[in-house]
Formats: sequence, structure tokens, C-alpha cells
Amino acid sequence: MNNIPNYISIIRIFASVELLFVEPFSGSFFILYTACGISDVLDGYLARKMNASSKFGQVIDSISDLIFIAIVLFVVIPTLNLSLWMIYWIILIAVICLLSVIIGFVRYRRLAFLHTYANKATGIALFCFPFLCYVMEQETATILISSIASVSAIEELMINLTSKILCRDRKSIFTK
Repeated sequence: MNNIPNYISIIRIFASVELLFVEPFSGSFFILYTACGISDVLDGYLARKMNASSKFGQVIDSISDLIFIAIVLFVVIPTLNLSLWMIYWIILIAVICLLSVIIGFVRYRRLAFLHTYANKATGIALFCFPFLCYVMEQETATILISSIASVSAIEELMINLTSKILCRDRKSIFTK
């Protein structure tokens, strides 16, 4: 029973891979996409509710989130009409995130994905992106989400650079 949240995270990985085989913004895409988003909320909720939180669960949740986001970006970005500067901005955010993971791994000898408020806000914003494209211009939605993601990536990098110990549940750079 205590492994149910981890199984949900693993299922999210497989559902994310399925997104590679459906047409972006189609009905099938939105069904899989929404299922991935619900599973992300559900695994954390169940882990806390069932008192089944674990370091492995935190890592598998973060890995499944990373896979989901990477696949969605890989599938969705080519369908968008983004300016070159926006693409560079997205690449810069990805580089900062990768640098943070590398620094965290070197410093703590473990994957150092953090569950900060900014990372959660970025996850929610990224999840909302395909839906936002229907209610606002793609450029506006991209700027909004890239701004949130930039703050989150820089904050996580700063935490991994300055913190003496790994605390995956650290809420922000302003808390211990």
C-alpha cells in the first residue's frame, strides 16, 4: 500500500512517453496531458495522506516531473511560433536547471531536485501552458511561464550553491 504513490509516479513516466506518439493539442494529447498533471498532484497527496513519503518517492516524483516536462517541451515547442529570443530564453532556463542538478549532485552525491514554492509554481504554470494558449497569445503565455521558471531555476541554483546540506523540501532560498 505504501508504494502506491511511487507506482503513480512511474505510471506518469509511461504516460509522458505516450505523449510522443499523439498529435500535440489533440483530444488524446489533452487526455494524457491532464492525466499526467492529476497524477503529479495525486502521488504527493497520497504519500502525505498515507504517511508514505520517502527519499526514493521524492526522487522518482522529481524524475517523472522532469521527463514529463522535457517530453512536453519536445512535443509542443516545434508547434509554436516562438521568437528566436524566446527559444534562447527557454534553453537558458534548461541550462541553469541542468547546472543546478550537476552542482547538487557534486555537492551532495545525490540528485538534488528541490520542492520549493517557486518550483511548484513553475510546475503549475507549465502544466497550464497548453490551456493558456487558448485564452491568451502564445507569446504572452510563454513570457509569463518563462519568467516564473527563470526565478525558480535561479533560486534552486542558488540554494544548491549555498546550502551545506541537501533539504529537498526547502520551501525557498529565504527559509532553512
